Amino acid sequence: MLPENQKKKFSVGVAMSGGVDSSVTAMLLKNMGYNVHGFFMGLAQPDLERQIERVKTVAAHLDIPLTVVDLTVEFKNIVLEYFTSSYFKGKTPNPCVLCNPRIKFGRLMEEILACGCDFMATGHYARIIRYSDDTFHLLRGLDPQKDQSYFLHRLTQEQLGRVLMPLGEQTKKNVYRMAAESGLAGLHSSESQDVCFLKDQDIHTFMTKHTADKSSGPIVNLEGKEMGRHKGIQYYTVGQRKGLGIPDATPYYVVALDPLQNAVVIGKKDALLQRKMSVAEVNWLSGVEPDLPHNFLTRIRYRHKGAAAQVMSTAAKVYEVRFHEPQLAVTPGQFAVFYREDEVIGGGVILR
Repeated sequence: MLPENQKKKFSVGVAMSGGVDSSVTAMLLKNMGYNVHGFFMGLAQPDLERQIERVKTVAAHLDIPLTVVDLTVEFKNIVLEYFTSSYFKGKTPNPCVLCNPRIKFGRLMEEILACGCDFMATGHYARIIRYSDDTFHLLRGLDPQKDQSYFLHRLTQEQLGRVLMPLGEQTKKNVYRMAAESGLAGLHSSESQDVCFLKDQDIHTFMTKHTADKSSGPIVNLEGKEMGRHKGIQYYTVGQRKGLGIPDATPYYVVALDPLQNAVVIGKKDALLQRKMSVAEVNWLSGVEPDLPHNFLTRIRYRHKGAAAQVMSTAAKVYEVRFHEPQLAVTPGQFAVFYREDEVIGGGVILR
């Protein structure tokens, strides 16, 4: 956050969804003395008009201007295309990780800065610290249950330098309390959903509505024996146990997806344990690859607590990650994020 004597000189565009986090973010920044302007992203939300009305109500209560930015085309071409195509490739996508650098901190940030704002702000539970050498460092939010730093590991130094995240120093409990005390309770929406375009749909329902290819294929065990039939590999993910329809004394799990053979590979739980993985498209937040090999706490999905692992560089910028202890359900298409204590060092996509 900026020094107290500089705040009134700057205007901040707040990415507002109508939810409690972005609403409190706008309220906090206005109370701190910033000139605050709200911006709402029109994406592929099923209840878009209702969300716009809600965020207008919040902006009116806070007495701040609001601009609606239509990013529907960009969102569909970039995020939805990536989301649906990943499943057909046997990968499990994370649309928020892709959306953040390219849509929210990409196109929306461009619109905010073009409107004359000096900074952009969001309601993420993460912290950004500026060092004396003018480098920016991304840290976990102080609330361990709500920390969202994992989703932000693909941001650049330029993006980090333009962003304020005041909720990184708060707990969710405090945010709800501040919302109630400022009269926002009842105006903002309920807890935001990570995948905004699903809205009360499960992934199976969404994929059925948005894709035409439903080609079935074999479910095979690790020895290649056909054990059943699947309805399309896009409906399965590594680690899945339910919905296989193959009874046994102990449950089967999806251990791999083979798009070339259109096959779902199953095995027992032990088959999900892996000691190493390959990671590509790595973004180092400093802009420079650290000295490798090096041990980092590595998270392989958002709810993963993290595990100690050695990261080594290989040819063609593909990194080999070796866990100190085997990890369960390392999933191609998900993102591996490397931490040094609370700081995000970098991260990339997990390969098959």
